[in-house]
Amino acid sequence: MLKSARFSWGTIGSRWLPSRFGNGGGDFVLSDEGINSKRRNFLIGATSVVGSAGVVGVAIPFVGSWNPSARALAAGAPIKVDISKLGPGDIVGPIPAWRDKPIFVVKRTDAMLAALNDKKSRLADPDSLEEQQPTYARNDSRSLRPDVLVLVGICTHLGCSPKFKPEVIPQDFDSEWMGGFYCPCHGSKFDMAGRVYSGVPAPSNMEVPPYYYEGDYVLVIGVDKGAV
Repeated sequence: MLKSARFSWGTIGSRWLPSRFGNGGGDFVLSDEGINSKRRNFLIGATSVVGSAGVVGVAIPFVGSWNPSARALAAGAPIKVDISKLGPGDIVGPIPAWRDKPIFVVKRTDAMLAALNDKKSRLADPDSLEEQQPTYARNDSRSLRPDVLVLVGICTHLGCSPKFKPEVIPQDFDSEWMGGFYCPCHGSKFDMAGRVYSGVPAPSNMEVPPYYYEGDYVLVIGVDKGAV
């Protein structure tokens, strides 16, 4: 069962400071005080962040500072994320924004991957024909590695941050829910690959940012490997 916790964020330079954390895997509600609308309703499953100066593994309940600076991140500087401690079914977030957008990293289970094609008829763009991802992520998993999903954590309707709802159980908003992301603001739904459901306000799939792997466990988000 998902558990809830309430916390808020503030910024000091490039540092994001949490006032309180709950345990991972649950629904989290952010205060709107001191943050913009794109940074509310984030979820924490596990957090490990690295900066350009080197790897800094940071786990709940403390999130420290990182490089590059907030100004560089807003301008589009790539970020690095250590996923070595990310377990099956976990989500990383919130982490430093890329181009002022939050990033979600999900370690999908075998069951999550197997279910991706079970309800394709309910999806608006099941084959990712719209350019919401790099060409190497235009596949059923929308990822380089099938088990690791990297998304810009923003609903494509009005820019809210969807909630992570991984359980394959009936929900108030969908009696045949297969797991994925749900935006309670206006009811948009996305599957475990960030593909949008038909008949919801969101017009397109969630964005997959450019990224590559530096070794087995470090994600470099914000640039393609061929560009470095």
